[in-house]
Amino acid sequence: MKVAKNAVVSIHYTLTAPDGQVLDSSSAGEPLAYVHGLGNLIPGLEARLEGHGKSEPFDVTLAAVDGYGERDERLVQKIERNQLPPSIELELGLELQARGPQGDMVVSVVAIEGQTVTLDGNHPLAGMELHFVGEIVDVRSASGEELAHGHVHGAGGHHH
Repeated sequence: MKVAKNAVVSIHYTLTAPDGQVLDSSSAGEPLAYVHGLGNLIPGLEARLEGHGKSEPFDVTLAAVDGYGERDERLVQKIERNQLPPSIELELGLELQARGPQGDMVVSVVAIEGQTVTLDGNHPLAGMELHFVGEIVDVRSASGEELAHGHVHGAGGHHH
């Protein structure tokens, strides 16, 4: 079976930045399992895996636009510390839920200067070229339940 819409695909991968720094890897654990064609992977990687089969290696370099998108400086804003709940212990890299014009989003604390806090709504890998190397471990048909829920059940997937 080939990678196609509604197939459950399991991959082992290593993701590196342009400087070779490893950003993420599945090699130490279970392969990543996802339902192909439902937007569960970044679009560029999903498109490049289409049509490939079990045991096939892949080596994919994606421009930022095909990964997590370009950085949008409009998603970076400075707020006063008193606009956040006092119970929050602020530290660099802390992720918070925020409500934006398009609904809920995750923002990261990227700077703390006195009472001014800078929040960034960009994905941490936005604006970055991404390099994925790995192997398609398995490809199978998704069950009706997996398609209805939009994710994989069992090994490498969600457990209810």
